[in-house]
Amino acid sequence: MKNLPTGWDDFERVIKDGYYYVDKTKLISNLIGTGSAVTLFTRPRRFGKTLNMSMLKNFFEIGSDPSLFDGLAIADNKELCEKHQGKYPVISISLKRVDGNTFDEAYGKLCDVVGGEAERFAFLLDSTKLSEGDKEDYRKLIKRESDSATYYSIPTNILTGSLQKLSLLLSKHYGVNTVILIDEYDVPLDKAHVHGYYDEMVGIIRSMFHDALKTNSNLAFAVLTGCLRVSKESIFTGLNNLRIDSISMPRSGETFGFSDEEVENILRDYGIYDKKNEIKAWYDGFRFGNDEVYCPWDVINYVNDNIFEGSKGAINYWANSSSNELVREFVDISTRETTEELEKLVAGDKVEKRINENLTYRDLDGSIDNIWGILYATGYLTGTRGADNIYTLWIPNKEVCQIYEEDILKWFDNRVRRDTESATKFYNACLNGESAEMNKVLNKLLRKSVSVRDTFARKDLKENFYHGFILGLLSQFSDIQSNREGGNGFSDITIVNDKLNKAAILELKYSETEGLQTMEKVCDEALKQIEYKNYAEDLVLSGYEPIYKYGLAFNKKRSYVKMEQQNV
Repeated sequence: MKNLPTGWDDFERVIKDGYYYVDKTKLISNLIGTGSAVTLFTRPRRFGKTLNMSMLKNFFEIGSDPSLFDGLAIADNKELCEKHQGKYPVISISLKRVDGNTFDEAYGKLCDVVGGEAERFAFLLDSTKLSEGDKEDYRKLIKRESDSATYYSIPTNILTGSLQKLSLLLSKHYGVNTVILIDEYDVPLDKAHVHGYYDEMVGIIRSMFHDALKTNSNLAFAVLTGCLRVSKESIFTGLNNLRIDSISMPRSGETFGFSDEEVENILRDYGIYDKKNEIKAWYDGFRFGNDEVYCPWDVINYVNDNIFEGSKGAINYWANSSSNELVREFVDISTRETTEELEKLVAGDKVEKRINENLTYRDLDGSIDNIWGILYATGYLTGTRGADNIYTLWIPNKEVCQIYEEDILKWFDNRVRRDTESATKFYNACLNGESAEMNKVLNKLLRKSVSVRDTFARKDLKENFYHGFILGLLSQFSDIQSNREGGNGFSDITIVNDKLNKAAILELKYSETEGLQTMEKVCDEALKQIEYKNYAEDLVLSGYEPIYKYGLAFNKKRSYVKMEQQNV
């Protein structure tokens, strides 16, 4: 039984070391068939972009091992292989590591990526086809300030023209134009946008791409990959030879991601075909063009865990495989309508939205409406495109729905909890016996929150959600205790204010209906629990007076509060 390539994205290693490989070489013929000078593939993370780029490099590069493709689909196209396999010098870089809290840090990493790739071609220093001036230009690309330097030291004017210059030198040496592959092209822009040096990074990337992809007479063709389609971004200004293959286009569908047939073959090969329904419910449902696909990262990890690691059942592999900062940015500008639409999606409904796939990073902060394009491009939503760029959108599967429940929707609720004015009103009301004011504040905040608790089947989980909600609301105050031991048990939330010598006990319950009579009855049950378990005993002995006892009932976006004062 072959090992699965969990975490491996080097095509040569996957093939030579005998890992299980799902044949995606159809991408090669698709790419050649278009005749495009520059192709940009946009797909969500963990859908095989990097492995596919490594596959392209190993197919086209002069000196690569042709036997790597024996038995794969592309080998049957003899004419294409004869004409293109192993015929080009290839520059292959990934920008996924170009990150940093400052521009200087990110710039250093970009130099490192370019310089490291340039060092692969050290034979250029011995080439009889290059002049001494050419070789000196090459040395500038691989120069370090010292042998112990962390990064290559490439001046800006040289870095911006580095890919064009390297393609020129390779083309002179080999006598044939160069292929340029740039994986994760948008990561530097994403990180720059988050950390505040966007304009500086755009200037560098724009100049590099302009020189390498537009005014480069030594370019055979180029392929770029990324998550966001930002064709209107200034880095592509004037690049009229760019073909975009986004997730809404029916061109390359199953060449990224696994098809239903491919997943069935994997499950049969590993003897777990009985897991088909579970794996489909959790990891299928992404729609690329006309094709529905599974996330390869999830499928490979699931099979590996259930075969080699001995674990059972589906878990969330995708959630922590990349940063969600771009999605998180929209939380603070979200509207009540946005949260209501997200609730609909978590409940299994669909929404219709106009999506602009040509976003720039400068557009992202402009409108909450742009969140739908981001969620769609990054895989948090999938859907179909209709007329006038109106998309029907839905959550693709259980795994992504879980991310909404456990992360995204809670970010919205955390925004509500950061309402310091409301938190202060609620805190003061707790210590002044003002149950009506507490109820007013809670109902206001709950209307702004997201009803993730309705997705929980178990009552205790729903109560835990509201418990966390109240704790988050009161998190700015230092005298809040959760599950404090008192009397014959543990009270949900206790406030002990030594300065005022006051205390409050809050017991939370979930009500199965939102009717006033029912919620009042649930509050009475909570108050009886405080009394029965004598939660106030040690507070009385400590001399706190008054001590307020509250029963809080919750249902969806409604709350009800009742108060009793402890007799001392």
